[in-house]
Amino acid sequence: MRVAVISDVHANLPALEAVLEDLGSLDVLLNAGDVVGYNPWPEACVDAMRSRDVPTVRGNHDRAVVENTDFRFNSMAAAGVEYAREQLDDEQLEWLESLPEELTRFDDRVRVVHGHPDDPDRYTYPADFDSSMLDGADALILGHTHVQHVEHYDDGIVLNPGSVGQPRDRTPAAAYAILDLDAMDVELRRVEYDVQQVIDAVEDAGLPGEVGERLRVGR
Repeated sequence: MRVAVISDVHANLPALEAVLEDLGSLDVLLNAGDVVGYNPWPEACVDAMRSRDVPTVRGNHDRAVVENTDFRFNSMAAAGVEYAREQLDDEQLEWLESLPEELTRFDDRVRVVHGHPDDPDRYTYPADFDSSMLDGADALILGHTHVQHVEHYDDGIVLNPGSVGQPRDRTPAAAYAILDLDAMDVELRRVEYDVQQVIDAVEDAGLPGEVGERLRVGR
């Protein structure tokens, strides 16, 4: 079985649409959180996940929108959270609020969290990956850092598919991954999209200009 894995869409609809198109015939999709935040399409991105019934965990931006928390946000992140609160309707907010902090799929073979199995807000960079994080699962999927990386261990895989909507690994193309549960292998993918469209939309929405400009360099 081949499973598409995404994370950190962050309300970037052009990037999300590019990734969904690139998936082709794959119809199994998992999401490691942060559907909203930063960029100006929170409604459309939430609806894209809802309409496909994508199993999704709650990221820190998702939680901040519905719980009025700030998670030590900088001004860019805070502006995106406030924008999402203003744009999302009650049903969309209820969907965000309903998201779990952790989920398992495929007879518990795959575990999905946002930051770390022990703390959903912990930034877990590639150097922090460890086989102990698997805790009996064949694959652990996490996001939060926006850095695409996979590690293979004797007892499984730890995978960050990278960020769809705001990569931070110096590559601006939208990131996602394909997890092959039969071969126990991962294909890391990048997809080009119209970054200028996002920059223009960020400006039109009155969001901080750096939110869009940083997408040019993937940081």
